[in-house]
Amino acid sequence: PLRISLLSTAAICLARDTKQNKWKAIGEKSATTMTQLLNHSNWNFENMLFLLQAELNYLNGRIAMAESSYKAAIVSAHDHRFNNEEALGLELYGIFLVENKKVAEGLQQLEKAREEYKVWGAIKKADAVLEFMDLVKNTMCHRDCNHDTLWDTHE
Repeated sequence: PLRISLLSTAAICLARDTKQNKWKAIGEKSATTMTQLLNHSNWNFENMLFLLQAELNYLNGRIAMAESSYKAAIVSAHDHRFNNEEALGLELYGIFLVENKKVAEGLQQLEKAREEYKVWGAIKKADAVLEFMDLVKNTMCHRDCNHDTLWDTHE
């Protein structure tokens, strides 16, 4: 199931990047499979389904629904003590926020993801998230080096 979730999340990201329906179809099929698995164990699959729904909502331009689903995935993974899946949810939510021009909030979520990856023992993954965060910060600085307004993106 985690493999299904990771592969389908990657497929949905490819669908967003390439606009190819074949990738979207993989994500939708995986969400259906995850819904069926949820009937057998809410504890194990709930957060994964929420995360897939978040990614599909984001792909389909339903931004508010995506945000809600990311938050639900993170809470579910946290409540069920799945540190690795909480970290993944936080990371994807952080990327979503950055891509939707909520940079400061996105960086906060990415920092939380980095900490969760470290708790899980995934130090290289935590380092990769830090590199991404640095890339975001450097990109933003190149666009606007007025640091007083750079991180104040909440309206």
